[in-house]
Amino acid sequence: MTGSADFSAEEWDVVREGPTSAGMIVSTAQRGGTFREVFAMAKAYAEARKQHGDSALLDELVSSKPEMDHAKAHSPEEMKEHGLQRIREAVALVGQKATAEEVSDYRLFVIAVANRVAGAKKEGDEAISKAESAAITEITQALGAAQ
Repeated sequence: MTGSADFSAEEWDVVREGPTSAGMIVSTAQRGGTFREVFAMAKAYAEARKQHGDSALLDELVSSKPEMDHAKAHSPEEMKEHGLQRIREAVALVGQKATAEEVSDYRLFVIAVANRVAGAKKEGDEAISKAESAAITEITQALGAAQ
């Protein structure tokens, strides 16, 4: 079972930032609703805590509050590119140290956070806007996961 002890402090920070980077990418893909979307991200973590036991890596990841990357972005596009890079780095680190099942669980959690944020606010007649859907596709590609 893989946990934070298997990573350096810097590596663990990157792993912890992967899910929240995904949430922020989706949150900024469409204007408005930031409060609801941040709340949705927190709720995704809370729900994952209730499913305790399936993955030691995820149990430890969600045992603390969501961690945000504090790098200053000058535009939503810059924030998105930085976030996608953090997601790539995070899944690569998990891939180096965790089992294939843990890597899959991590990818699924990151995508679940992104989907939860996207569904936090109805976009006109759509549950998820085209911009949010495109952001989720980019996140999925950064994770190296099939949608």
